Amino acid sequence: MSTQFNLAAMMLVMTLHGQVYAGRIFGGHEVVPHSRPYMVLVERYMENGAKLYCGGFLLNEDFVMTAAHCLSSSYIVRLGVHDAAEENENVQQIEVKQSFPHAGFNKKGYINDVMLLKLGSKARFNNNVKPIQLAAQDDKPLPSPCIVCGWGQADNTTEKMSSKLMEVNITLISNINCEKENSYCSVGVNGPRSGDSGGPLVCEDMAYGVVSAMLNSSGHLLYRYSKIPDYTDWTVSIIKNNND
Repeated sequence: MSTQFNLAAMMLVMTLHGQVYAGRIFGGHEVVPHSRPYMVLVERYMENGAKLYCGGFLLNEDFVMTAAHCLSSSYIVRLGVHDAAEENENVQQIEVKQSFPHAGFNKKGYINDVMLLKLGSKARFNNNVKPIQLAAQDDKPLPSPCIVCGWGQADNTTEKMSSKLMEVNITLISNINCEKENSYCSVGVNGPRSGDSGGPLVCEDMAYGVVSAMLNSSGHLLYRYSKIPDYTDWTVSIIKNNND
């Protein structure tokens, strides 16, 4: 993290534990059921027995992308979920075989906050479960329009998660600190909250970023997303070398 952020901001990592309850991504609205078939609910099982949650998104039948700070001792990913509180026989629950956090992940500044999860069995594609295309490396201006999806914190008065998948529209901003840290950023009250870490920043129907962290600087909220185009070579290498 840049010196400016270290001095002026408090990092809020957007992971969450506990049960799933009604609510919404902050300032957002409920997604049309199964209209975001790439979304993955990541259940994290910690060494102390706690179960935590992150978001993620499906890249192909073998890999899910999420945030490196969502690292855990074991995982189950749930595919095809809309209402996480409902029992649904069509939801696919798959154990994770291996995790690949970026080797350069910085736990203090949440730099290189990206991770791939290799599934223990292949995802079965259908109308509710489909991969999303990753944005490629290019020199285009900031993409627009953009959305963020998740089952995260409903509002600032509770730590309860949303049971239903929610989304919010956001606008990316030019910020030299974000650019130096291989990130996109947005500002404002509305955006991802606790439990939304690892979900995708989707612009132009492609995944451009990974929800990483929220910065609170002098009462102004800045949201940071790991910039997927900067990790193209890393992503391709991990998938190619672990595609059995």
